[in-house]
Amino acid sequence: MADGGSKSTKGKPKRKTAKQKRADQEERRPYLSRRASEVNNEYGISDLLIDIGRRISTAEDLDSALEMMTEMMSVELQADRSTLFLNDPQSEELFSRTAQGEQRREIRILNDSGVAGHVFQSGASVAIKDAYKDDRFNRSIDEQTGYKTKSILCVPIKTVSGHTIGVAQVLNKIKGDKPVAFSEADLVLLEAMTTQAAVALQNTQHLEYMEKKSAEEMEFLDIVSDVTSEIDLSKLLNKVMGEATRLLNAERSTLFLNDEKTSELFSMVGAGLDTIEIRLPNHLGIAGTVFTTGESINIPHCYADLRFNPAFDKQTGFFTRSMLCTPVINKQSKVIGVTQVLNKRGGPFTDEDEQRLKAFTAQIAIGLENAKLFNDVQNMKNYSESMLESMSNAVVTTDEDGKIVTCNAAGYRIMKIENEEDVVGKLASDFFDGTNAWVMDNITKVDETQVSDVFMDAELEFGDEKVSANVTVLPLVSSEEKKLGSMVMIEDISSEKRMKSTMSRYMDPGLADQLMSGSESQDFLGGRSAVATVLFSDIRSFTTITETLGAQGTVQFLNEYFTIMVDCITDEGGMLDKFIGDAIMAAFGMPVAHDDDEDRAVRAAIKMITDLEVWNVKRREQGLMEIDHGIGLNTDNVVSGNIGSPKRMDYTMIGDGVNLAARLESACKQYHAHLLISENTFAKLKGTYRIRDIDDVVVKGKTKPVRVYEVLDYHTDATFPNLMDGVNHFAEARKHYRAGDWDKAVRSFKEVLKINPADALSDTYIERCDHLKAENPKDWDGVWVMKSK
Repeated sequence: MADGGSKSTKGKPKRKTAKQKRADQEERRPYLSRRASEVNNEYGISDLLIDIGRRISTAEDLDSALEMMTEMMSVELQADRSTLFLNDPQSEELFSRTAQGEQRREIRILNDSGVAGHVFQSGASVAIKDAYKDDRFNRSIDEQTGYKTKSILCVPIKTVSGHTIGVAQVLNKIKGDKPVAFSEADLVLLEAMTTQAAVALQNTQHLEYMEKKSAEEMEFLDIVSDVTSEIDLSKLLNKVMGEATRLLNAERSTLFLNDEKTSELFSMVGAGLDTIEIRLPNHLGIAGTVFTTGESINIPHCYADLRFNPAFDKQTGFFTRSMLCTPVINKQSKVIGVTQVLNKRGGPFTDEDEQRLKAFTAQIAIGLENAKLFNDVQNMKNYSESMLESMSNAVVTTDEDGKIVTCNAAGYRIMKIENEEDVVGKLASDFFDGTNAWVMDNITKVDETQVSDVFMDAELEFGDEKVSANVTVLPLVSSEEKKLGSMVMIEDISSEKRMKSTMSRYMDPGLADQLMSGSESQDFLGGRSAVATVLFSDIRSFTTITETLGAQGTVQFLNEYFTIMVDCITDEGGMLDKFIGDAIMAAFGMPVAHDDDEDRAVRAAIKMITDLEVWNVKRREQGLMEIDHGIGLNTDNVVSGNIGSPKRMDYTMIGDGVNLAARLESACKQYHAHLLISENTFAKLKGTYRIRDIDDVVVKGKTKPVRVYEVLDYHTDATFPNLMDGVNHFAEARKHYRAGDWDKAVRSFKEVLKINPADALSDTYIERCDHLKAENPKDWDGVWVMKSK
C-alpha cells in the first residue's frame, strides 16, 4: 500500500468538487465509449472481462477474489504493484488483504484519507503522473517502506446501480524496463475491469459477512452455554472476562457486579488462592456512570475523553486506547453490573461490537445472578461454620426429625466426644439420655412452644465428668416460619471459669487471666519488677466540690466520673490499680505488657480529657459545676505484687517510677497544664503527637533533673489557635531560656501569647525570666527546682 493520508493544500489552486468531476466525466462519456472500443480492439477487452467475471465468481472466498483481481490488474496494466480496497461501512475504513504464508495481513485506512480515500468519496477516477507533486499523496508510506511511488492510477469500484463499494489502485507502470505514465486507455481498462468484478466482489464480500456472522452466532451460543454452566463466581467472572475479550478481539475486559450491601462494584481477578478482589464505588468513573445511568459508553480515544481517568494506566503501565462499557441487565430490567472491554485490536469498538456485548451480557445475566447467589450462600455457610467452630460454647443442632445434624469443635471438647459418628446422625433422645435427659425434655418443649429457654448453672454429665454449664435451647425456623429443628448451646462454667468471672469483677480482667493461668501466678503475686507506664489523675478543687454536693452527691458524682475515666483506661488495655479518694492510679504494661504501652497511656489520657469535656457540656446544660483534672505519666521500672497483711491484701505498684508520675500530676497545677509526661515516656512514644518541652525540673524529693513535656492533642482550634506555630515559638523561647538569654526568651514567649493569649504557661515563664534576670544566677544550667509536691 502506498497511500494512507492527505496533505494540506493551503496556497494552491482549489480542486474541483466531486460533483464537478463527475459532471466532467459525463461530458467525456461519449469519448470514453469510443476509447473503450479502441481499447477493446487493442487489448481484447471482451475476453478479459469475461475471464474476470468467471475467475472472480469461482473464487472460494474474499481473500482469493482479492488476490486474483490484484494479480490481473498488475498483469493487464503492466503495473509494478496493485491494491484493491473494499469499504467497511461499519468502521468507515477501506481494507485490503494480502497473504503472507499461512497468515493473512489486513491493511486498513480511513475511507476519506489519501488518494484512495479521495477516489472513494468522490466516485471519480484519477491518473497521477508524478505522485510527489500531488497533494493527496501521502509520501510517509514510501518513507517507511523504502518504495518509490512515481505514477498512480486509481478508480472507484462501482456496482451496476452506481454504488461505490471500494477502490482499485495500481502503481508505477513499466513498459520494457522503463517507467511510463498510465494512459487514458489504462484508466478505461481499469474501470472496465473493476465494473466487471464489482458484483462478484460484492457477492463474495456479502457471503463472507454472512458466514462470519453465522460462525459468530454459533460461537456466541457455545460461549453462553459454557459460561452459564459455571456456578463458582470467581471462575465465572474470569470466564466471562476471557470470552468477552476474545469475542470482541480486545486486549482486556473486566466484569463488575454490584454489591448492594456496600454500594460498590466488585470483580475478581485470578484464580484459586491468587484471586484478587477489586472494588470501587458504584457511582464513580466510567463504570459507575454506566451502572447508574444504564446506558453504554463507547470511547474510541480514551485520552481525548475527559471522563477517562488515566491514573490506573499510570499505576499498571497499561495503555488504554479505546473502551466499551455496557450495563449488565437482568430479566427484571435491573442493572446488576457493568462489563468493560479495552483496546479492540485493529481500531475502535463499533456499534456492532456494542450490540454483541449487550446480547452477551443479557444472556449471561441469569448465570451471573445464580453464581452470585450461590457465592452469597457459600459465604454465609462458611461464615456460619467458622463462627460455630470459633465459639467457646458447644453448639449442637437437630433437624425437624430430632436427628443431630451438626456439632462444633467446642461441643466435642466439652461433651468429651472423640468421633463424629458418636454424635452426628444420632437421635437427640439417644444422645441426651440418662442424667442428661432433661436436655431432651426441654428440646421437645421448645419445639412445641417455639420459645427459647435458658438454664443457668445446670449440671451435665459426660463420661465420668460432671460439667457445670449454662444451657440454652432455641427453635430453628425458616424465613417462611417453617420448623427446621432446634439448637442447643452449652456454656461451660466449671469452677475455674466461675472463679475467673468472679475475680474479674474485683480486679482488672488481665490480672484475673494471669492469676488463672496457674504456673506463673505465684511469681507476680509475690512480687515482680517490670517496665510500665504509670498514670495518675486528680480532680482539681475537689474539696470545694464535696462541700457543694454533700456526701450522697459526692458519691454519685465520683461514680459517674470514675465510670468515664476507667472506660478510657481499659479501652487502651490499661490496668486500674486503685482509686485514692478522687485520684486514679493505673498502669499500662502491668500485668500484661504490649509493645506500645506508652502510646496506649498517652491515648487514654487524651481521651480522659476530651471525654471529661463532653461530660462538662452536659453538666453546664444541667447548671452543674464544671470539672477539671490533671494527669501525669511516667515510664519506669516498677514493682508490683500482692502487698498487705494476711488479713487484707492489695495488688498494687510501688517504686520511684510511681512517685514521679504522682509528682507530674501535681505539677500540672504549677504549669497550668492538663497532661504532663516525663522524658522516659516521651522517648518511647511511637505515635505522632502535638507535644512541647516545658521544663527541666528537679521534683520534690529528688536530686536529678527530669525533662517534662506537655501533650496538647486534646486542644481544638478554639482552645489553642495555630497550635503548632505556638509550639515552635515556645521551643525557641525555651532555647533562649536554657542559654540564660532572658530578653530573647521573653520576646519569644510573647510571640506565643500573640498566637494564644490564654497560654498561662508563657506568662509564668515571662515572670520567671524577669525574676532570674534580676537575680542573674552565676551557675545557671536551665534546671528549675520545685519547692512543693
